[in-house]
Amino acid sequence: MGQSEVVIGVLGGSGVYGMDALEDTEWRRIESPFGTPSDEVLVGRLHGVKMVFLPRHGRGHRISPSEINYRANIDVLKRAGCTDVISVSACGSFREELAPGSFVIVDQFIDRTFAREKSFFGNGLVAHVSMADPVCSRLGDALEAAAIECGIDHARGGTYLAMEGPQFSSRAESFLYRDWGCSVIGMTNMPEAKLAREAELCYATVAMVTDYDCWREGDAHVDVEAVLEILHGNASKAQDLLSNVVPRLATRPDACNAGCDHALDVALITPPEARDEAAVNRLDAVAGRVLS
Repeated sequence: MGQSEVVIGVLGGSGVYGMDALEDTEWRRIESPFGTPSDEVLVGRLHGVKMVFLPRHGRGHRISPSEINYRANIDVLKRAGCTDVISVSACGSFREELAPGSFVIVDQFIDRTFAREKSFFGNGLVAHVSMADPVCSRLGDALEAAAIECGIDHARGGTYLAMEGPQFSSRAESFLYRDWGCSVIGMTNMPEAKLAREAELCYATVAMVTDYDCWREGDAHVDVEAVLEILHGNASKAQDLLSNVVPRLATRPDACNAGCDHALDVALITPPEARDEAAVNRLDAVAGRVLS
């Protein structure tokens, strides 16, 4: 099987993209027809592989989870040539064994957000992609192997509950989500994962546990100061993980074995003669493969 050029996109904070090993770096502004992304992208090379970092909340953490323009973020990663996207984000844990400081390589999501644009499609061009398996298994395998080699306490597989925020959970919500079988809770990976699938990008999440949410009896409830303290320790581990996983992803098959890069093959429902021209033009990067 042939190989195609690899460009790895990373969504995360300053602790992720501030890597000494990152070379030939340049901040670059990319325009999107879906509005303003969180920030410029930082383009560079890590172990010879092209990387595109996008600060999800903007440099200085200026944008709240509900105010992130998720569509613009994924669109500019696609325009930057990304083939694979790794999401690195903080989360709370619903499981005793998933202690603060551990990582979860998520494989499922429950989306409880309600104030966000969740699709590139609509208004003249409708599509329905499958989200049955929302995470690329090839990326998950590579992240798991890298976590093992780095000695990072981690779990492979788990359900990420995406809440709207910006407030943390009520205790009743925390108990409910535990009963649903969720592993972790966060505010940013939806609709990010849905949009990555629509853009035919291979996507995987590394959820970095910072707290136990508020379900543990006798524990102090989660607060920003405690989260930031754990986040600081997680940042160096996230850099080690990325440094180790990038060489594992330096080559990729022409066709993703999980089908991520052909998610739109059977998704478009609006026939060509009924498609709105403006909608088609906006989707030149996201869906150009199937619209051209």
